[in-house]
Amino acid sequence: MSGVSTALLHPTAVIHPGAKLGADVRIGPYCILGEEVEIGDGCELIGHVHIDGPLRAGPGNKFFSYAAVGAIPQDLKFHGERSETIIGANNTFREFVTVHRGTQGGGGITRIGNQNLLMAYTHIAHDCIIGDHTILANGTTLAGHVIIEDFAVIGAFTGIHQFCRVGRHSIIGAYSTVAKDVLPFSRTATERECRAYGINSEGLKRRGFSSERREKLNHAFRLLCSAKLNTAQALEKIREEAGTSEDLEHLLSFIETSKRGVIK
Repeated sequence: MSGVSTALLHPTAVIHPGAKLGADVRIGPYCILGEEVEIGDGCELIGHVHIDGPLRAGPGNKFFSYAAVGAIPQDLKFHGERSETIIGANNTFREFVTVHRGTQGGGGITRIGNQNLLMAYTHIAHDCIIGDHTILANGTTLAGHVIIEDFAVIGAFTGIHQFCRVGRHSIIGAYSTVAKDVLPFSRTATERECRAYGINSEGLKRRGFSSERREKLNHAFRLLCSAKLNTAQALEKIREEAGTSEDLEHLLSFIETSKRGVIK
């Protein structure tokens, strides 16, 4: 251990000698830190937190009670090969959150970016990649190899199939079952089936999208979801009618690179 005053460590905490702790880290009662765990400056473990390595966490992260982060994956193909968990800065891991490290088949890394809120009972499986500023509500469950892009919001108790992508600035309604890629900027939910319901208008307003940006996306989504065009026809029409913008280029690229198809 290095850079930590013993006054910040509860006497019941169990910390492996190989763990590295930054300045002003606070470790609460009954926490367990394994070998090759690196915790950045100003992180706080409230109590009963279990963090296993190899794991690197940046500064300012907060882990609430009973979070279990960096454990081996629930993948029967995993046979103890070296893999790791990499966490950015200023994330919040609420009660009973679970995060599993990567596998050889997925590049060996589970990665979480910056300023994300993972609410209680969220599960992040092996080889997932979480961007920045996302919100995963209570009970969100990600299978392996899922990608969540920046500013996505996922409703409570939503399950996301392995290898799916959730596009940036999208919002998914609670209790949804997601088996295909979720379009960037969309509002998507499951009723009888999981489908997109236009753009995430309120979320985009809050993030400073101008009315012009929102209208371009609105027009693109009308062509995608309401114009009785197949996807290829809709993409051609978007290019013809909606003009070009960074948002539309991202949307079109997201669709064209999808391996599982997208939810419309």
